[in-house]
Amino acid sequence: MKQFFRNNGGLLLVAAVLLAAVLALGAQILGFNPLTNVLEVLATPFRAASSAVTNWTQAQYDKAFRYEELAAENEALRQRVAELERDAIAGQDAVRENERMKDLLGLHEARPELQYRDAAVVRRSASNWASNLTIDRGTLEGVEVNDCVIDQYGHLVGVVTEANPNSSVVTTILDPTLELGGRVARTDEDAILEGDFSLMLDGLLRLSFLPEEAKLVTGDQITTSGLGGVYPPGLVVGSVRTLYVEEDGVSRYAQVQPAADIANVQNVYVIVDYGE
Repeated sequence: MKQFFRNNGGLLLVAAVLLAAVLALGAQILGFNPLTNVLEVLATPFRAASSAVTNWTQAQYDKAFRYEELAAENEALRQRVAELERDAIAGQDAVRENERMKDLLGLHEARPELQYRDAAVVRRSASNWASNLTIDRGTLEGVEVNDCVIDQYGHLVGVVTEANPNSSVVTTILDPTLELGGRVARTDEDAILEGDFSLMLDGLLRLSFLPEEAKLVTGDQITTSGLGGVYPPGLVVGSVRTLYVEEDGVSRYAQVQPAADIANVQNVYVIVDYGE
């Protein structure tokens, strides 16, 4: 090899000079630069990688920025929904309050001598042996023991048997311990209204001690008699469902269907004064 370069070195040098001259001339005439193109080829992969990294970084930034924007919009929507829900609840409360005021006005018009306190049922007895309601009005609102409690239509629900400062217990007309004077509206005959264990679960009560000459028929309306002065007269209790004869064959009693929906009543009115 050394001998080859020694014998041909001059020719190789001349060839190299000629090649360089040709390349220089070509670059000058055609604008072609081999070194630049070589560097361009070598840089292309790195340029592509850099571009990919830049694009990915930009995409991640855009995603993060857009996520925050969407999160802010979502939070604003949740707040708006909450405001609408509060407005809806307030509207419903206003409607219910308006209805209660109408009911109270109607009660005042029907019985102007009576004074009322509106109340809500907050608890019901869970016993098969008693029928009680707890309401959210007590002695601070003028509620006392033996006050009658009615529904929005003036139908008797029960009687206050325990009065606390801010709440009261109402024994309903279905409870076996409750007893009050009753009257047959059609015939003006007096009897005794009382709860009965066997009837309570069916939502009924009993009208006992009917006069022998009483001529009750199914559907007769039963009201309070007011005898004894403890309860106001004329409160609608219910209607006769069935008439029965006692085992002695003489005494009679009737099953009474309450006019008030005792099991589901939510808002009631306590008669705190009946102008005795």
